[in-house]
Amino acid sequence: MPGTFIDRIRAAHADRRTLVIRGHGSKAFYGNPVTGEPLDTTPLTGVIGYQPQELVLTARAGTPLAEIEAQLAEHGQMLPFEPPRFGGAGTLGGAVAAGLSGPRRAYAGAARDFVLGVRLIDGTGQTLRFGGQVIKNVAGYDVSRLMAGALGTLGLLTEISLKVLPRPAAETSLQFECTEAEAIRRMNVWAGQPLPLSATSWHAGLLAVRLSGAASAVHAAQAKLGGEPLHDADGFWQRLRNQTTPFFDKRPLWRLAVNPTTAPLALGDAQWIEAGGGVRWLASAASPAAVRDAARRHGGHAALFRGDALADGNFAPLAPALAALHHKLKQRFDPHGVFNRGRLYPEF
Repeated sequence: MPGTFIDRIRAAHADRRTLVIRGHGSKAFYGNPVTGEPLDTTPLTGVIGYQPQELVLTARAGTPLAEIEAQLAEHGQMLPFEPPRFGGAGTLGGAVAAGLSGPRRAYAGAARDFVLGVRLIDGTGQTLRFGGQVIKNVAGYDVSRLMAGALGTLGLLTEISLKVLPRPAAETSLQFECTEAEAIRRMNVWAGQPLPLSATSWHAGLLAVRLSGAASAVHAAQAKLGGEPLHDADGFWQRLRNQTTPFFDKRPLWRLAVNPTTAPLALGDAQWIEAGGGVRWLASAASPAAVRDAARRHGGHAALFRGDALADGNFAPLAPALAALHHKLKQRFDPHGVFNRGRLYPEF
């Protein structure tokens, strides 16, 4: 199977044609628009190595997330970064390439934190392997984690090894009615305390918090925090993870990563706050310059998550030094721009 992909990639490299990597297409909206010949990864399926006792799973990039999570659940384990499954779809390769994580990210880690190793085909048709299949593989710079969030611009992922974790022994969710400012304050106070937090969310006057871990720790934290039980907690966090609530249908929709202690941004329109205050989803008609400036002033950046493409790209423009580094990486892995040309940044 990989041989077929290698032949197509080498031909595209020789002819300087663009290939658009696509699995289920559940995240085709994310990033800048791209054109080119589709390169379907769905034939690359199957879990090819799973060691529950070692907390390591290796699967081909086109394997559906639903299949992987079902197999992990049989052993009481999970993907800790809760990759979103927009529309119920999504592949492992797409999850890693997009680098998107769910509500647990601020407390368990992001997608890139759990990548142990990858196999890929670069833009010249060469097969490469980075990292490994063991958790203690920490020698040198971890090139495999560069692939998380690269949106397929550096190579075609064919296999991925991930660290997985046991599902928590106990879990409960609480809700509180409060203002945006009070929610931000509480999230940051809680973050500085020994609480088994695994998710936080504020929207439309409702602050929700999820507690996960040993039963004794969860019960003690629940008694300390108070609040009311969150109705349909599992459904609530799944809807947030997969963006299936009406809020996420709004356009344009921005994702701002800022300092968690940042006060309300006062940009108007609707907001959804998660990750302890560090992620602000904003549905706003404010100009891109105003949104990006607000994020920058508060130590972060803003990306247009859903909406009409921006002339200078949907991700915040890079500083010159960082742009030069990205350009060098692109040249090393894909010198003729075969893969997803322009999807991450218009210039490469």
